Amino acid sequence: MQEGVSQYAAVFDVIDRRRSVRAYADDAIDERQLRQILEAANAAPSAGNLQAYEIYLVREQDLRRQLAAAALSQDFLACAPIVLVFCANPRRNQARYGDRGRDLYAIQDATIACTFAMLAATALGLATVWVGAFREGEVRRVVGAAPHERPVALLPVGVAGESPDRPPRRSLDRLVHEV
Repeated sequence: MQEGVSQYAAVFDVIDRRRSVRAYADDAIDERQLRQILEAANAAPSAGNLQAYEIYLVREQDLRRQLAAAALSQDFLACAPIVLVFCANPRRNQARYGDRGRDLYAIQDATIACTFAMLAATALGLATVWVGAFREGEVRRVVGAAPHERPVALLPVGVAGESPDRPPRRSLDRLVHEV
């Protein structure tokens, strides 16, 4: 390991431990841990630091069931004690960045924030899975998002009820293209 890298090695451990978990124990999430996850999402970089996203925190069982239905019957969403819904808010950066800000940067901002939340949850010993398959209009209705907000990711958070194996990955020589 290079000098100075060892003090930051924990981030590599978190990345290595992260798995897509689709089964959750009945345990509640500690409020302090939830706040740490939300603070991590809030610390995510964003275009022009405009944070063109909103996070909807869903605890209510009936709403989690509705999210599961909106997510094409991915019923595990209703089993996690918390679901975070990340929505792009293109109005926050359209004035500064125009169409590109509206169509791309807002989505990037929301997905980076979701990634930070996912890794923070993993660092705290919790489980998540990124859910991208859902009917946007239904998700928007369930969480009460504004018509201009675009749901881009659902992130159930809870104590793992399963331990998935590491999935196979493409080798770097097939993934990275040096130009």
